[in-house]
Amino acid sequence: MLGQIVGVIKPKGPTSQQVLTRIKHALGIKKIGHGGTLDPLASGVLLVGIGREATKHLWEAEHGEKEYIATMELGAESTTEDAEGEKTVWSEVVKPTTAKVRSVCNSFLGTINQVPPRYSALKIAGKAAYKFARKGVVLEMTSRHVEIKSIEIIEYEFPRLVIRVVTGPGAYVRSLARDIGRALKTGAYISDLVRTRVGSMTLDRCYTLDYFKHATKDSVQ
Repeated sequence: MLGQIVGVIKPKGPTSQQVLTRIKHALGIKKIGHGGTLDPLASGVLLVGIGREATKHLWEAEHGEKEYIATMELGAESTTEDAEGEKTVWSEVVKPTTAKVRSVCNSFLGTINQVPPRYSALKIAGKAAYKFARKGVVLEMTSRHVEIKSIEIIEYEFPRLVIRVVTGPGAYVRSLARDIGRALKTGAYISDLVRTRVGSMTLDRCYTLDYFKHATKDSVQ
């Protein structure tokens, strides 16, 4: 494992950096990095480079396709665009039909302009955007081109909408949910998010955090 990029299943709760710290302490290896940050409330595939050489190639590995199972709550928006933030309920919402939901989802396929979340790890003036947001600093987030390769409706019963999304690099599913909600005239935020794939790395090929509790530096070389 030393010198390799591996997949780790990040659970809900800890930050991606906290997951990295746990692995680092378990293995006693100083140089470890991760690619493709997952929010604390998200779970799933987190790419981890074990050792100095592996960390050098994380950027290439994380810039593949990403697949997610996203659960959305329609009828409200959130300041963080997920379940953690303060909610604003939309009034006089008309429940969209399945056909309407499918049509709106399809309208976001391809290369689109997307405004990233203010509560994100995106660097602004050298600092993560969420650090400004938590201090009450209002930032003007710049839209950018991202690619949404596919959206599949898995389940829909208002207000709950579950979709499978495949994106190119740099896309935020929280922002996609926000924009879908606005297009539906209902509002929406992410209540659960699981990253099921990064490039060719799928959940079934990933290590759990429990694995690293019993691993040693020698056992991963």
